[in-house]
Amino acid sequence: MVRGEPGPIFVIETHQLTKLFRDRKRGEVRAVDGINFRCEPGRIYGLLGANGAGKTTTLRLLATLLKPSSGTIWVAGCDAVREPEKVRARIGFLSTATALYGRLTARETVEYFGRLHGVAEDLLQGRIREVFSTLGMGEFEDRRCDKLSSGMKQKVSIARTLVHDPPVMIFDEPTLGLDVMTARTIVQFIRDCRQKGKTVIVSTHVMSEAEKLCDRIGIIDRGRLLVEGTLAELRTQFGAPDLEDIFVRAVEGRP
Repeated sequence: MVRGEPGPIFVIETHQLTKLFRDRKRGEVRAVDGINFRCEPGRIYGLLGANGAGKTTTLRLLATLLKPSSGTIWVAGCDAVREPEKVRARIGFLSTATALYGRLTARETVEYFGRLHGVAEDLLQGRIREVFSTLGMGEFEDRRCDKLSSGMKQKVSIARTLVHDPPVMIFDEPTLGLDVMTARTIVQFIRDCRQKGKTVIVSTHVMSEAEKLCDRIGIIDRGRLLVEGTLAELRTQFGAPDLEDIFVRAVEGRP
């Protein structure tokens, strides 16, 4: 494999991914600093870091919402810089920063995004029924979004993300601010994505969530990917069974 070209099986792959910002007080800020990682089909990759570590910026680069300052990103065989439209057609991106239009109902919102992604009308209603059933949205599908609870809104956001059945799912802090029962539903949904063979990347700062969900974990701090591996590999490397201890040791530079 030539560096900068996608591997044969990895649906997401980055090489020396870097994003610089200019700040009046701090000058040049390396929000993402030379990150290399791969996410495989049928696996969940967890990007673990504190607030401000670079998780969201990394995911926005993958989703083509930001352009990298340097480095390469391949998503489902497409170059995210040269072919952003193709990448967007192949991903579902869920972010807590994405708002819903309050005057549309849950169903109208998902229908709109299905048509935006070019889902044929004869398939769209079937996809909506399937997604609404999976997420338990039947009781509020015809309610306006401005009348929904936070958990309900998160389900609508997931439904619109999933309606075109993308092979790659990107979740940025998917359970942030949700009650326990809704968070459990979202976690199970992410597991279901893995079972269906999708490539899933999840950012979180919740250690227990990462332990339950992720096949592979990358710890990021100040834009740098400090360490990555399976949970078993990280436990062996750091000599600690607890992911929180592993995280602290990695960030502090202690083996």
